[in-house]
Amino acid sequence: MNHKKTLILLILTVCILFCFSSTAFAAELTEAEVEQAVADQGKETVTGNIFIWFLCAIAFLKVSQKIDSFMASLGINVGNTGGNMMAELLIAGRGLSGALRGHGGGGGYRKVSSPGSAAVGGSFLSGGLAGAVGRQMERSAVNAATGYSEGGSIGNSMYQSSLQKGGDFANRVIGDIAKGSYGQVGSITGDDAAKAYASYMGLRSGDAENTSTSEPLPQYSNMEIGGGRITGTETLDGESRDFAMYLSDQYMAPTNGDYETVQSVDGATWYKQYAQDTVEKKPYQDDNGAVAYQESIVQKVPPAPARKDRI
Repeated sequence: MNHKKTLILLILTVCILFCFSSTAFAAELTEAEVEQAVADQGKETVTGNIFIWFLCAIAFLKVSQKIDSFMASLGINVGNTGGNMMAELLIAGRGLSGALRGHGGGGGYRKVSSPGSAAVGGSFLSGGLAGAVGRQMERSAVNAATGYSEGGSIGNSMYQSSLQKGGDFANRVIGDIAKGSYGQVGSITGDDAAKAYASYMGLRSGDAENTSTSEPLPQYSNMEIGGGRITGTETLDGESRDFAMYLSDQYMAPTNGDYETVQSVDGATWYKQYAQDTVEKKPYQDDNGAVAYQESIVQKVPPAPARKDRI
């Protein structure tokens, strides 16, 4: 019981400090302290305490105006300022509960193996509860974007809304996947991949600067984003070309064929190569029974350059 009272007192203290400091969510509540609380009291008790505190903190601080402004800056659709507080409480509560479920109980933490867990780092509660919820939303969005989970999560709703505007939240999720380990995080494919690429490279057709010019934007298809690579087909004026991009942090510069250097909206540098004329030889048997080759020119993307971690 003393442990329970101590934990509640600590949480309430953090809540009060938040009223006087914008950085109070980064309170000195360490992962080790939470682990010890879980070991002493069990996951259900700790989850309930933090969940109740978080709901009370949201209601007490009444931060809906600030949340709306922040979400809008990320390109995420938000409701009317000062609107449905119950909806805000449910969203915050579900996000925190998900963050807690991502760590096991019974004397220690066990991370759930998922694309989101692999792509989005950060120890539990680093940056305070706001940071924990934010990371959980990002993990949820990564899971949905890679097809690991169903698309009905709050994280995916935030991602889809932000993606329509090329918002920071969507681009952060896309960057998590684009730069992640392919074996652990997977990739974005299908129709969403084309939208994700356009957003991540700052090629949104809805931009005022784009609509004010007569230059048409390319269309993208057959896209895949993940593992330090982006591949797909670019179509402009009826002509289609396959291309591949390689993250400079993970790949050496291409040595086969021409390439250009481009940057994504998060400042990452990519090597981009289009399909190039390649001689393709097909063997056949001539009239004398000898093996001969029929040569033709085809468009192929050059082989991928060497990965830096394999040199």
